[in-house]
Amino acid sequence: MYKDTTKETKDIKTCEGYHVPVLLNESVSGLNIKLGGVYVDVTFGGGGHSREILSRLDPSAHLYSFDQDADAEQNIGEPDKRFTFVRSNFRYLKNWMRYYGVGHIDGLLADLGVSSHHFDDAERGFSFRFDAPLDMRMNKRAGLTAADILATYDEERLADIFYVYGEMKNSRRIAAAVAKARQTKEIKTTSDFLAAVEPMFKREREKKDMARLFQALRIEVNHEMDALKEMLAAATGLLASGGRLSVITYHSLEDRIVKNFMKAGNAEGKVEKDFFGRTDTPYRMVGKLIVPTGEELERNPRSRSAKLRIAEKKEEGED
Repeated sequence: MYKDTTKETKDIKTCEGYHVPVLLNESVSGLNIKLGGVYVDVTFGGGGHSREILSRLDPSAHLYSFDQDADAEQNIGEPDKRFTFVRSNFRYLKNWMRYYGVGHIDGLLADLGVSSHHFDDAERGFSFRFDAPLDMRMNKRAGLTAADILATYDEERLADIFYVYGEMKNSRRIAAAVAKARQTKEIKTTSDFLAAVEPMFKREREKKDMARLFQALRIEVNHEMDALKEMLAAATGLLASGGRLSVITYHSLEDRIVKNFMKAGNAEGKVEKDFFGRTDTPYRMVGKLIVPTGEELERNPRSRSAKLRIAEKKEEGED
C-alpha cells in the first residue's frame, strides 16, 4: 500500500491548465448528494469535481479524494475537516476506506480521462506531440515505463497490447516494426518510437492511429483496466443502498467495463439469476447516457469523447 499523504482542504481550486473538469454539474448532480453523506472522488486531478462536491456538503459530511500522481497534490488548497486527500491508485479504494474506518459511502465519482496536465507536460511522455522520454507512468515512483515495455516485451505480447488496448488492426505489423527497430537502437523517446512505427500508418489517419497506439501503451504501463475493475468491485461493496456511482469514460474499453458493472455487477456483464429466475443485479441505471453539450465541446474540445453513466445501488433483495 502507498504511504498515506493525507491532507485537508477548504477550497480545492482547479489548476488552470492542469485539467478542466468534464461534465461537472451533470456528474456531481448525478450523485444525488446528501448534505451529511460520505463521498469519494477517485480521480482528484485538478480538484474541480471535488470542489463541486464539497460545495454541496454540510459540516458533518466527508469527502475522500484519490490521486496517485504527486503533481495533483499541488492543487490542494486550505485545510477543511470535511476533506481527506489520499495519494494512491484508486484500485486500493477498499483498503483505504478500511484504514479510515469507513464501512459505507453514499456516492463515488470517477473521471477516468487523463488530465490535460499529463498530455501537455512534455517530460511525462504521454503525447506524441513532444520529443520526450517514454515514461507514461501516472505514479512516477513505481512500475515499468513505456520504454521498459517496448524494450522487454516479446513481439507477440506487444501485438496483443496494441490490439486489445489500442484496437489496432495492424497490431502484429506494428509489433514487428518495434522488434526490428530495437535490434539496432533502444527505443527510449517518443521520437524513437515514432520513427519505428510511422511507416505502418496511412497519412490521412496517422494522428488518430498514433493516439490509439499511445493509449494502448499508457493503459499497459498503468494497468488501467485491472485497476478500474478492482475499484468498481470495491465501490459495489462499499456503496450504501441508494448510493450512486457517477462515472465518466473516454474510450470503448473502459466504457464497456463500467456499463457491465452497472448492468450486472461484474466486468463481464454476466447477469446472475436467483433460484426463481429473477435477475440479481446490484444497480439500477439512472437516466440515459450523458455526453457533453455543444457549448461544453466548444469550451473544452478534449471532452468530445466523454460519456457519463450513473447508477444507483439497490436495496438488498430488491428486484
